[in-house]
Amino acid sequence: MAAAGPGQGPGAGGAVKTLALVLEDEARRGSGSGGGYCSGDTVSGQVLLELAGPLPLRGLRLEAAGRARVAWSESSGAVPGAGTWGVAVRAPGPGPRREAEVRYLDIRQSLLRDPPEGEESLVLLDGRHEFPFSFQLPQEPLVTSFTGKYGSIEYYVKAILERPAAPDQSVQAELQVISHIDVSSPALLTPVLRSQEKMVGCWFFTSGPVSLSAKIERKGYCNGEAIPIYAEIENCSSRLIVPKAAIFQTQTYLASGKTKTFRQMVANVRGNHIASGSTDTWNGKTLKIPPVSPSILDCCIIRVEYSLAVYIHIPGAKKLMIEMPLVIGTIPCIGFSSRNSSITSQFSMDMSWLALTMPEHPEAPPNYADVVSEEEFSRHVPAYPPPIDCEEQLCCPVFAYIQEFRFQPPPLYSEIDPHPTDVEEIQPVSFML
Repeated sequence: MAAAGPGQGPGAGGAVKTLALVLEDEARRGSGSGGGYCSGDTVSGQVLLELAGPLPLRGLRLEAAGRARVAWSESSGAVPGAGTWGVAVRAPGPGPRREAEVRYLDIRQSLLRDPPEGEESLVLLDGRHEFPFSFQLPQEPLVTSFTGKYGSIEYYVKAILERPAAPDQSVQAELQVISHIDVSSPALLTPVLRSQEKMVGCWFFTSGPVSLSAKIERKGYCNGEAIPIYAEIENCSSRLIVPKAAIFQTQTYLASGKTKTFRQMVANVRGNHIASGSTDTWNGKTLKIPPVSPSILDCCIIRVEYSLAVYIHIPGAKKLMIEMPLVIGTIPCIGFSSRNSSITSQFSMDMSWLALTMPEHPEAPPNYADVVSEEEFSRHVPAYPPPIDCEEQLCCPVFAYIQEFRFQPPPLYSEIDPHPTDVEEIQPVSFML
């Protein structure tokens, strides 16, 4: 709830004890909360007015506005010939100022009925008064609320109390607006891979190359997610190197044909030292995204972009860096979980044919005695030895012995027929010379 303190203007018939603006959904009001309004949402609330006595009013207006604003001053340039002996010197004071503004929301409502004919004001009695209001945000896409180094994107609701012969009194509440970005979109699910190599040394005194290859599984992530980083680092130089990774936020402002950029690191992680002639591998080293503003890519004067940089600190040389684009969204990615479930359902569907073809009680294999006749068996196996007296010859329990089967396995394969036929057919053989 936003409230203004008591006020008494000259010529006013009574004092305003309280002027407050209350939104029905307070959780979506401030920028510190996790929610926010979207395009097409309805904003509802009440204006509370408490008077110490009768008060004449000319009106009670409600304004809802949203705009992106950019402003910065250019540094003063050098003026040629302004100094002694015609030397260029820097002019004192700031340079030209750059400004730009874009409006996204402009809604006005009157919450107080018109005064009677012939009168300029309407008198409200003392006590507590409530004035409900409701309006709908435009269906067109609205840009996400943001406050940066050289500009901001702000939305607010303001109640203005107009009194005759007295300054207007107002109260204002901020609206947090979010333009949702679904990181499950195909464009943000594509992996990103970069590689680069750097020769360490100068001129003819090179000590060897340092190579770096890095990959992330997808391009889109949300606040609080951990980005698994896959990287391979090879140090063929003579120096001790340190691999690092960081998330950078780049704010770009445009005004009067000029561009102003502000870049800052929002999260970082560090790897182990890599000695000369050694290699190191990151198999999913994680870097967690802190609470930051989502990417803003649809505003013509303010852009907020992110990138993941994997770089190597090399003593005495410029760092070797690979930078991969990131998009910080608002709707988490559910593609991997759904993909796993789809694979599981596909596997179960592919294996369902087993339940249809496999009988409940499998048929037993044929008996060996049915395949090999008794006469055939007697040719290869000698007579079965007489049974032994278990109690006299066994020196250990009976269950330790393996029961001997009556039917032995079939004889080993041989190219010579042990039972040739009486008539042998001779086929002519011809040789090619």
